[in-house]
Amino acid sequence: MKRNMTALFSLLAFSLSAYAQSHISSNKETHNFGQIEWKKPVTVDYTITNTGNKPLVLSNVTTSCGCAVAEWTKQPIAPGEKGTVTATFDAQALGHFEKTVGIYSNADPSLVYLTFKGEVVREVKDFTTSHPYQIGQIRLDRNTIDFPDVNAGDRPEITIGVVNLSDRPYEPVLMHLPPYLRMEKSPNVLLKGKKGTIKLTLDSKKLNDFGLTQSSVYLARFAGDKVSEENEIPVSAVLLPDFSKMSAQEKAKAPAIRLSQTEVDFVPHLLKKNKATHAVVITNTGKSPLTIGKLQVFNPAVGVSLKKTVLLPGEQTRLTITLTRKGLNKKKHLRILMITNDPVQPKVEINLKAN
Repeated sequence: MKRNMTALFSLLAFSLSAYAQSHISSNKETHNFGQIEWKKPVTVDYTITNTGNKPLVLSNVTTSCGCAVAEWTKQPIAPGEKGTVTATFDAQALGHFEKTVGIYSNADPSLVYLTFKGEVVREVKDFTTSHPYQIGQIRLDRNTIDFPDVNAGDRPEITIGVVNLSDRPYEPVLMHLPPYLRMEKSPNVLLKGKKGTIKLTLDSKKLNDFGLTQSSVYLARFAGDKVSEENEIPVSAVLLPDFSKMSAQEKAKAPAIRLSQTEVDFVPHLLKKNKATHAVVITNTGKSPLTIGKLQVFNPAVGVSLKKTVLLPGEQTRLTITLTRKGLNKKKHLRILMITNDPVQPKVEINLKAN
Protein backbone atom coordinates (compact mmCIF):
# COMPACT_ATOMS: atom_id res chain seq x y z
CA MET A 1 0.00 0.00 0.00
CA LYS A 2 2.79 2.41 0.98
CA ARG A 3 4.61 1.62 -2.27
CA ASN A 4 1.43 2.29 -4.28
CA MET A 5 0.88 5.63 -2.51
CA THR A 6 4.50 6.62 -3.17
CA ALA A 7 4.09 5.79 -6.85
CA LEU A 8 0.82 7.75 -6.95
CA PHE A 9 2.41 10.85 -5.40
CA SER A 10 5.37 10.57 -7.79
CA LEU A 11 3.02 10.37 -10.76
CA LEU A 12 1.01 13.33 -9.46
CA ALA A 13 4.16 15.39 -8.97
CA PHE A 14 5.31 14.52 -12.49
CA SER A 15 1.90 15.44 -13.93
CA LEU A 16 1.85 18.79 -12.15
CA SER A 17 5.43 19.47 -13.26
CA ALA A 18 4.57 18.62 -16.85
CA TYR A 19 1.47 20.85 -16.72
CA ALA A 20 3.25 23.89 -15.28
CA GLN A 21 5.82 24.78 -17.90
CA SER A 22 7.28 27.78 -19.63
CA HIS A 23 7.24 27.85 -23.41
CA ILE A 24 9.20 30.29 -25.53
CA SER A 25 8.32 31.74 -28.92
CA SER A 26 9.85 34.53 -30.98
CA ASN A 27 8.25 36.95 -33.43
CA LYS A 28 10.83 35.78 -36.00
CA GLU A 29 13.41 33.02 -36.30
CA THR A 30 15.59 34.79 -38.88
CA HIS A 31 16.28 38.47 -39.49
CA ASN A 32 17.73 39.64 -42.81
CA PHE A 33 19.56 42.99 -42.61
CA GLY A 34 20.10 43.06 -46.36
CA GLN A 35 22.98 45.34 -47.30
CA ILE A 36 24.57 47.26 -44.42
CA GLU A 37 27.39 49.75 -44.41
CA TRP A 38 30.89 48.65 -43.44
CA LYS A 39 31.85 49.46 -39.83
CA LYS A 40 28.33 50.74 -39.06
CA PRO A 41 26.92 48.43 -36.33
CA VAL A 42 23.33 47.24 -36.72
CA THR A 43 20.87 45.85 -34.18
CA VAL A 44 18.02 43.37 -34.33
CA ASP A 45 15.31 43.00 -31.67
CA TYR A 46 13.58 39.66 -31.19
CA THR A 47 10.29 39.81 -29.27
CA ILE A 48 10.09 36.80 -26.94
CA THR A 49 6.68 35.60 -25.72
CA ASN A 50 6.02 33.21 -22.86
CA THR A 51 3.35 30.90 -24.28
CA GLY A 52 3.48 28.60 -21.25
CA ASN A 53 1.73 28.77 -17.89
CA LYS A 54 4.59 29.61 -15.52
CA PRO A 55 7.14 32.48 -15.53
CA LEU A 56 9.81 32.29 -18.23
CA VAL A 57 13.39 33.07 -17.18
CA LEU A 58 16.03 33.79 -19.82
CA SER A 59 19.18 32.66 -18.02
CA ASN A 60 21.73 33.46 -20.75
CA VAL A 61 21.99 34.56 -24.37
CA THR A 62 25.06 33.82 -26.51
CA THR A 63 26.17 34.73 -30.04
CA SER A 64 28.11 32.57 -32.50
CA CYS A 65 31.03 34.99 -32.80
CA GLY A 66 32.74 37.90 -31.06
CA CYS A 67 31.41 40.18 -33.80
CA ALA A 68 28.04 40.33 -32.04
CA VAL A 69 26.87 41.04 -28.50
CA ALA A 70 23.50 40.30 -26.93
CA GLU A 71 21.24 41.92 -24.35
CA TRP A 72 18.04 40.39 -22.99
CA THR A 73 15.19 40.78 -20.51
CA LYS A 74 16.57 39.75 -17.12
CA GLN A 75 13.36 39.70 -15.05
CA PRO A 76 10.95 36.73 -15.28
CA ILE A 77 8.41 36.98 -18.10
CA ALA A 78 4.89 36.17 -16.91
CA PRO A 79 2.65 33.79 -18.93
CA GLY A 80 1.35 35.60 -22.00
CA GLU A 81 3.79 38.48 -21.56
CA LYS A 82 6.73 39.54 -23.73
CA GLY A 83 10.43 40.21 -23.31
CA THR A 84 13.21 41.19 -25.69
CA VAL A 85 16.47 39.72 -26.95
CA THR A 86 18.69 42.22 -28.75
CA ALA A 87 21.74 41.37 -30.86
CA THR A 88 24.17 44.00 -32.16
CA PHE A 89 26.50 43.13 -35.05
CA ASP A 90 29.69 45.20 -35.49
CA ALA A 91 29.88 44.98 -39.34
CA GLN A 92 33.70 45.03 -39.25
CA ALA A 93 34.20 42.46 -42.04
CA LEU A 94 33.07 42.93 -45.65
CA GLY A 95 30.95 40.24 -47.30
CA HIS A 96 27.97 38.02 -46.57
CA PHE A 97 27.34 36.86 -43.00
CA GLU A 98 24.96 34.59 -41.09
CA LYS A 99 25.15 34.40 -37.29
CA THR A 100 23.19 32.64 -34.56
CA VAL A 101 21.83 33.76 -31.21
CA GLY A 102 21.40 31.05 -28.56
CA ILE A 103 18.74 31.62 -25.88
CA TYR A 104 19.03 29.55 -22.67
CA SER A 105 15.94 29.45 -20.46
CA ASN A 106 13.78 27.34 -18.16
CA ALA A 107 11.46 26.55 -21.10
CA ASP A 108 11.12 23.31 -22.96
CA PRO A 109 13.33 23.12 -24.99
CA SER A 110 15.85 24.90 -22.78
CA LEU A 111 17.95 26.16 -25.74
CA VAL A 112 16.54 27.94 -28.79
CA TYR A 113 18.55 29.32 -31.71
CA LEU A 114 17.65 32.42 -33.73
CA THR A 115 19.64 33.77 -36.69
CA PHE A 116 20.46 37.02 -38.46
CA LYS A 117 22.14 37.52 -41.82
CA GLY A 118 23.03 40.10 -44.44
CA GLU A 119 25.88 41.58 -46.44
CA VAL A 120 28.44 44.17 -45.36
CA VAL A 121 29.32 46.52 -48.24
CA ARG A 122 31.33 49.74 -48.61
CA GLU A 123 28.32 51.57 -50.07
CA VAL A 124 24.70 50.48 -49.72
CA LYS A 125 22.83 50.49 -53.05
CA ASP A 126 19.97 48.10 -52.35
CA PHE A 127 17.56 49.38 -49.67
CA THR A 128 14.68 46.97 -50.30
CA THR A 129 15.53 44.84 -47.26
CA SER A 130 16.68 47.48 -44.78
CA HIS A 131 13.92 49.95 -45.78
CA PRO A 132 11.11 47.74 -47.13
CA TYR A 133 8.32 50.36 -47.21
CA GLN A 134 7.97 52.97 -49.93
CA ILE A 135 5.96 56.19 -50.01
CA GLY A 136 6.47 57.98 -53.30
CA GLN A 137 10.22 58.04 -53.93
CA ILE A 138 11.05 57.72 -50.23
CA ARG A 139 11.82 54.40 -48.55
CA LEU A 140 11.21 53.75 -44.83
CA ASP A 141 12.21 50.99 -42.42
CA ARG A 142 8.78 51.02 -40.74
CA ASN A 143 5.24 51.91 -41.78
CA THR A 144 3.66 52.14 -38.33
CA ILE A 145 4.64 53.94 -35.13
CA ASP A 146 3.82 51.93 -31.99
CA PHE A 147 4.54 52.78 -28.36
CA PRO A 148 3.24 49.53 -26.79
CA ASP A 149 3.88 49.82 -23.02
CA VAL A 150 4.14 53.36 -21.72
CA ASN A 151 4.12 54.25 -18.03
CA ALA A 152 3.05 57.68 -16.85
CA GLY A 153 6.00 60.07 -17.01
CA ASP A 154 7.93 58.02 -19.60
CA ARG A 155 9.37 59.67 -22.73
CA PRO A 156 10.03 56.74 -25.11
CA GLU A 157 11.61 57.30 -28.51
CA ILE A 158 11.16 55.67 -31.92
CA THR A 159 13.48 56.21 -34.86
CA ILE A 160 12.35 55.87 -38.47
CA GLY A 161 15.00 55.18 -41.10
CA VAL A 162 14.51 57.21 -44.31
CA VAL A 163 16.14 56.89 -47.77
CA ASN A 164 15.78 59.43 -50.58
CA LEU A 165 15.42 57.69 -53.95
CA SER A 166 14.24 60.80 -55.79
CA ASP A 167 16.47 62.80 -58.12
CA ARG A 168 16.43 65.95 -55.95
CA PRO A 169 17.32 66.92 -52.36
CA TYR A 170 14.63 65.89 -49.87
CA GLU A 171 13.64 67.25 -46.45
CA PRO A 172 12.02 64.50 -44.31
CA VAL A 173 8.93 65.91 -42.61
CA LEU A 174 5.99 64.30 -40.81
CA MET A 175 2.79 66.34 -41.11
CA HIS A 176 -0.12 66.53 -38.61
CA LEU A 177 1.96 65.59 -35.57
CA PRO A 178 -0.27 65.11 -32.48
CA PRO A 179 0.59 67.26 -29.43
CA TYR A 180 2.17 64.33 -27.56
CA LEU A 181 4.84 63.72 -30.24
CA ARG A 182 8.02 65.70 -30.93
CA MET A 183 10.02 65.21 -34.15
CA GLU A 184 13.75 65.54 -34.85
CA LYS A 185 15.34 64.79 -38.22
CA SER A 186 18.93 64.06 -39.12
CA PRO A 187 20.21 65.38 -41.44
CA ASN A 188 17.82 68.20 -42.31
CA VAL A 189 18.18 67.51 -46.05
CA LEU A 190 18.88 64.18 -47.77
CA LEU A 191 20.69 64.14 -51.10
CA LYS A 192 19.82 61.57 -53.79
CA GLY A 193 20.51 58.01 -52.61
CA LYS A 194 21.32 59.08 -49.05
CA LYS A 195 19.67 57.97 -45.86
CA GLY A 196 18.75 59.67 -42.61
CA THR A 197 16.45 59.34 -39.62
CA ILE A 198 13.33 60.84 -38.10
CA LYS A 199 13.25 60.53 -34.29
CA LEU A 200 9.91 60.75 -32.51
CA THR A 201 9.68 61.32 -28.76
CA LEU A 202 6.43 60.61 -26.91
CA ASP A 203 5.47 62.81 -23.94
CA SER A 204 3.27 60.45 -21.92
CA LYS A 205 2.06 63.31 -19.69
CA LYS A 206 0.11 64.61 -22.70
CA LEU A 207 -1.84 61.37 -23.18
CA ASN A 208 -5.38 61.88 -21.94
CA ASP A 209 -6.26 58.44 -20.57
CA PHE A 210 -5.10 54.90 -19.88
CA GLY A 211 -5.24 52.45 -22.74
CA LEU A 212 -4.95 53.05 -26.45
CA THR A 213 -4.49 56.44 -28.10
CA GLN A 214 -4.51 56.41 -31.90
CA SER A 215 -3.74 58.99 -34.54
CA SER A 216 -1.96 59.29 -37.90
CA VAL A 217 0.95 61.28 -39.23
CA TYR A 218 1.73 61.84 -42.91
CA LEU A 219 5.10 61.71 -44.62
CA ALA A 220 5.69 64.66 -46.93
CA ARG A 221 6.96 63.15 -50.19
CA PHE A 222 8.00 66.55 -51.53
CA ALA A 223 7.69 70.20 -50.61
CA GLY A 224 4.03 71.26 -50.48
CA ASP A 225 2.72 67.67 -50.30
CA LYS A 226 -0.81 67.03 -48.99
CA VAL A 227 -2.17 64.34 -46.69
CA SER A 228 -3.74 61.20 -48.17
CA GLU A 229 -4.03 57.46 -47.57
CA GLU A 230 -0.89 56.95 -49.67
CA ASN A 231 1.40 58.81 -47.24
CA GLU A 232 -0.39 57.92 -43.99
CA ILE A 233 1.57 56.35 -41.09
CA PRO A 234 -0.64 55.10 -38.21
CA VAL A 235 0.44 56.01 -34.65
CA SER A 236 -0.57 54.17 -31.48
CA ALA A 237 0.41 54.52 -27.83
CA VAL A 238 -0.75 52.44 -24.86
CA LEU A 239 -0.61 54.11 -21.43
CA LEU A 240 -0.55 51.65 -18.53
CA PRO A 241 -1.66 52.09 -14.90
CA ASP A 242 1.14 52.22 -12.32
CA PHE A 243 1.30 49.35 -9.78
CA SER A 244 4.88 50.01 -8.65
CA LYS A 245 3.78 51.15 -5.18
CA MET A 246 1.80 48.00 -4.39
CA SER A 247 3.16 45.95 -1.48
CA ALA A 248 3.86 42.23 -1.73
CA GLN A 249 0.80 41.56 0.45
CA GLU A 250 -1.41 43.64 -1.82
CA LYS A 251 -0.10 41.84 -4.90
CA ALA A 252 -0.78 38.45 -3.26
CA LYS A 253 -4.44 39.44 -2.86
CA ALA A 254 -4.74 41.04 -6.31
CA PRO A 255 -6.96 39.91 -9.17
CA ALA A 256 -5.49 37.81 -11.99
CA ILE A 257 -6.84 37.64 -15.52
CA ARG A 258 -6.77 34.50 -17.65
CA LEU A 259 -7.99 34.17 -21.24
CA SER A 260 -9.03 30.99 -23.00
CA GLN A 261 -6.92 32.18 -25.94
CA THR A 262 -4.91 35.21 -27.03
CA GLU A 263 -4.77 34.33 -30.75
CA VAL A 264 -7.89 33.98 -32.91
CA ASP A 265 -7.74 32.80 -36.52
CA PHE A 266 -10.69 34.11 -38.54
CA VAL A 267 -9.30 32.98 -41.91
CA PRO A 268 -11.35 29.73 -42.23
CA HIS A 269 -14.56 31.56 -41.29
CA LEU A 270 -14.04 34.44 -43.74
CA LEU A 271 -13.40 32.22 -46.76
CA LYS A 272 -17.13 31.83 -47.43
CA LYS A 273 -18.66 34.84 -45.70
CA ASN A 274 -17.92 38.49 -45.02
CA LYS A 275 -18.55 38.41 -41.28
CA ALA A 276 -17.45 36.05 -38.52
CA THR A 277 -17.90 35.86 -34.73
CA HIS A 278 -15.83 34.19 -32.02
CA ALA A 279 -16.04 34.10 -28.21
CA VAL A 280 -13.09 34.25 -25.77
CA VAL A 281 -13.63 33.25 -22.14
CA ILE A 282 -12.15 35.57 -19.49
CA THR A 283 -11.60 34.24 -15.95
CA ASN A 284 -10.52 35.94 -12.73
CA THR A 285 -8.12 33.49 -11.08
CA GLY A 286 -7.06 36.01 -8.41
CA LYS A 287 -8.28 36.82 -4.92
CA SER A 288 -10.06 40.14 -5.42
CA PRO A 289 -12.44 41.60 -8.03
CA LEU A 290 -11.02 42.00 -11.54
CA THR A 291 -11.93 45.20 -13.36
CA ILE A 292 -11.60 45.55 -17.12
CA GLY A 293 -11.31 49.31 -17.34
CA LYS A 294 -10.68 49.64 -21.05
CA LEU A 295 -11.62 47.51 -24.04
CA GLN A 296 -10.33 48.89 -27.32
CA VAL A 297 -9.76 47.81 -30.91
CA PHE A 298 -7.14 48.99 -33.42
CA ASN A 299 -9.08 48.29 -36.62
CA PRO A 300 -12.55 49.50 -37.68
CA ALA A 301 -13.35 46.01 -39.00
CA VAL A 302 -13.31 44.61 -35.45
CA GLY A 303 -16.29 44.76 -33.11
CA VAL A 304 -16.36 43.59 -29.46
CA SER A 305 -19.01 42.91 -26.84
CA LEU A 306 -18.24 42.14 -23.19
CA LYS A 307 -20.96 40.85 -20.86
CA LYS A 308 -19.25 41.90 -17.60
CA THR A 309 -16.48 44.37 -16.80
CA VAL A 310 -16.10 43.36 -13.13
CA LEU A 311 -15.44 39.71 -12.23
CA LEU A 312 -15.39 38.33 -8.70
CA PRO A 313 -12.70 35.74 -7.82
CA GLY A 314 -13.36 32.57 -9.82
CA GLU A 315 -15.97 34.25 -12.02
CA GLN A 316 -16.01 34.08 -15.83
CA THR A 317 -17.42 36.12 -18.69
CA ARG A 318 -17.40 35.96 -22.48
CA LEU A 319 -15.86 38.45 -24.88
CA THR A 320 -17.59 38.24 -28.25
CA ILE A 321 -15.43 39.33 -31.21
CA THR A 322 -16.89 40.16 -34.61
CA LEU A 323 -14.72 40.65 -37.68
CA THR A 324 -16.02 42.08 -40.96
CA ARG A 325 -13.89 41.43 -44.03
CA LYS A 326 -15.30 44.38 -45.96
CA GLY A 327 -14.12 47.00 -43.45
CA LEU A 328 -10.56 45.71 -43.03
CA ASN A 329 -7.87 48.39 -42.95
CA LYS A 330 -4.56 46.66 -43.68
CA LYS A 331 -2.55 49.52 -42.19
CA LYS A 332 -4.15 49.12 -38.76
CA HIS A 333 -3.41 46.24 -36.39
CA LEU A 334 -5.87 43.39 -36.01
CA ARG A 335 -5.83 43.14 -32.24
CA ILE A 336 -7.90 43.86 -29.15
CA LEU A 337 -6.56 45.66 -26.11
CA MET A 338 -7.75 45.37 -22.51
CA ILE A 339 -6.54 47.45 -19.56
CA THR A 340 -7.13 45.75 -16.20
CA ASN A 341 -6.34 46.10 -12.50
CA ASP A 342 -4.26 42.90 -12.57
CA PRO A 343 -0.80 44.16 -11.50
CA VAL A 344 0.92 41.32 -13.38
CA GLN A 345 -1.04 41.83 -16.60
CA PRO A 346 -2.35 45.40 -16.68
CA LYS A 347 -2.39 45.15 -20.49
CA VAL A 348 -3.84 42.13 -22.26
CA GLU A 349 -3.89 41.75 -26.04
CA ILE A 350 -5.78 39.39 -28.32
CA ASN A 351 -4.28 39.10 -31.79
CA LEU A 352 -6.58 38.37 -34.71
CA LYS A 353 -5.71 36.78 -38.06
CA ALA A 354 -7.82 37.53 -41.12
CA ASN A 355 -5.58 36.70 -44.09
